[in-house]
Amino acid sequence: MVTTKPTQEKLMKTVYCLYRVSTKGQVDKNDIPMQKQSCREFAEKQAGWVIKKEFQEQGVSGFKVSANDRDAVQELKSAAEKKEFDILLVFMFDRIGRIDNETPFVVEWFIQHGIEVWSVNEGEQRMDSHVDKLMNYIRFWQANGESQKTSMRVKTRLHQLVEDGIYTGGCAPFGYKLVKSGVVNKRGKELMTLEQEPREVEIVRTIFEKTVKDGYGSYVMAEYINDRKILTHNGSKFQSNTIKRILQNSIYCGFYVRGGVTSKRIEELQIIDDDIFDQAQKILEQRKYTNNERTQISRTAKSSTMLGGNIYCAHCGKKLCANSFVDKYTTKDGSVHNGGRRFRYLCSGKAMNRNDCDGQSVYTASKVDEVVIAALHKCFDKIKVTPKDAAIEKKYKTQITQIKQEIKKLEKETDTLKRKLGDLTEEIANALLGDSKFTPDVLSMAIENTKSKIADNVKQIAEKENQLNNKENDMKKIDFYYEQFISWADEFDNASQERKKMIICTLFKEITVGKGYKIEILMDSSYEQFLR
Repeated sequence: MVTTKPTQEKLMKTVYCLYRVSTKGQVDKNDIPMQKQSCREFAEKQAGWVIKKEFQEQGVSGFKVSANDRDAVQELKSAAEKKEFDILLVFMFDRIGRIDNETPFVVEWFIQHGIEVWSVNEGEQRMDSHVDKLMNYIRFWQANGESQKTSMRVKTRLHQLVEDGIYTGGCAPFGYKLVKSGVVNKRGKELMTLEQEPREVEIVRTIFEKTVKDGYGSYVMAEYINDRKILTHNGSKFQSNTIKRILQNSIYCGFYVRGGVTSKRIEELQIIDDDIFDQAQKILEQRKYTNNERTQISRTAKSSTMLGGNIYCAHCGKKLCANSFVDKYTTKDGSVHNGGRRFRYLCSGKAMNRNDCDGQSVYTASKVDEVVIAALHKCFDKIKVTPKDAAIEKKYKTQITQIKQEIKKLEKETDTLKRKLGDLTEEIANALLGDSKFTPDVLSMAIENTKSKIADNVKQIAEKENQLNNKENDMKKIDFYYEQFISWADEFDNASQERKKMIICTLFKEITVGKGYKIEILMDSSYEQFLR
């Protein structure tokens, strides 16, 4: 039952107020002062009410943020347990929150602890009967629905803008500049759009080229740019994270991405080819690996050895580290001979007694490099006479069909869970009226578990769709891999040391070396398919 004011005069009552706004826009509109003024005027009209404390939450969503994560709500609960106040007053009940399966029970908690809960616009929320409990639940169920609708409208509009290739705001990424679009929004503000900044476009291309072709890491790349006195848009030096953000930003392929939505390609914004961008992503992903994880890309492009990153001991599986030494020795006649600096691959497991490796501790780098380069030239000779095989496309189509079936199964299961969630939500109303064999707490837990399962399924579907997209892209890239393979065969002998290393690391997934220089080479599947 909801009343509009106390029915009889009571002794002095201590009032705590809670004011909340969800967005910065509401803060700028002075929504909190409005709530505060309304609550103070309402309290003055009640007999014996004295406002002793006021809590403010700015930019806190009552729809997205749980009461357990809101400091103001937790302070109010603590004060209620200590009997510090008698009345919790808000402008509207949805200021307490808008989570349908949580906020009604927060209100009920205060009432059970002897606190009257009042709203300026809706009166007192009581819990004298099952009807009161039902009305309490319905109120926040409606508030939750309004929040969902508002959130959906905002997200939908942003998604539509992104899909249509309209810039939705923010700083211009390096390589672009903001220009006036000539379009004025309903608030009278002229919208901005992006254009390429010619002086920066070449820097962006250099970053991608040196990462993909020469194996530059983000730190080396940042140093390279800083040496040329180039600054970011905010006047700072380039950092490794600056380089990573550039390499990961789809805008350089001509796509806006926001909230998981990707725009159609905007041709005039594209700076980097898709294939180069994708190779950069693979390199970045492998450089996230720890030293114990197997990588294909060399971590050090500047070393004098040809291999690195993907060379391992055939006996213990540990990575072989490249180092150098001065070959200096003394003969019996006392003469000192200096054979110059030599390079070697060292088994970290055997040399540092980290395991029981029964292989060699050291392998001469030139011997290993010679065998690998000879194998590389055999691949190049073979690819020049190897046509693309139609069976490759068939293989990808089989994998694509399998992933589609897995997605369909997950979607069907998710639909079933959503129907179950609807049934559980309806059952809460029965529980509040005492007509259900389940308690509200049990139903609330079941709802949370069902939501969690739905979220897990949605995540799996997204991952499967990503796999599907990757497979479809791989099928489209058969021509790219083939032409790249051919071009490597033509350029390798005259390429720089860094370029040679990247070709080897990209083409060969893993190289293992054992006693007697027994070497096994595992080729990357993207290129092996042309030589099978």
